Amino acid sequence: MYIAVQKDDLSDGTVVELLAQHLKEMQQHSPPESVHALKPEELVDPKITFWSAKINGVLAGCGALKEVSSTLGEIKSMKTSQSFLRKGVAKAVLQEIINEARRRGYSEVKLETGNRLNFAPAIALYYQNGFKSCGPFSNYREDPHSLFLTKKLRL
Repeated sequence: MYIAVQKDDLSDGTVVELLAQHLKEMQQHSPPESVHALKPEELVDPKITFWSAKINGVLAGCGALKEVSSTLGEIKSMKTSQSFLRKGVAKAVLQEIINEARRRGYSEVKLETGNRLNFAPAIALYYQNGFKSCGPFSNYREDPHSLFLTKKLRL
């Protein structure tokens, strides 16, 4: 199965719908102060590059890379459509984001995700791809509902 991962300008309504679903799920599983998912309108920031993944032309997932500094990128808005879970979509999007971070010369990428049971598949994906636990970064603070992860891209 071929997964096409391409930069996306968010003009496709299905992407906005998937992101709205993502935000709704985050709000169901975390208290409001612990939801750090971006709203679709926040993803048009010039510091954010967004990708969508499609299988046979159907939206399967998405993800974004936010430039925090000239050496640090933050992974945002990772979401796989319910119909395409466990088909390698998130891994393909994550790899594209990591490749872009390397092209930009970032020394590391970080992310924040929930730490409850429903986040276990995402957490496993990140650990399998070389991420390690770290402390809060950028504007984040310690949060009992958050897990912070980092991946070094160069030594």
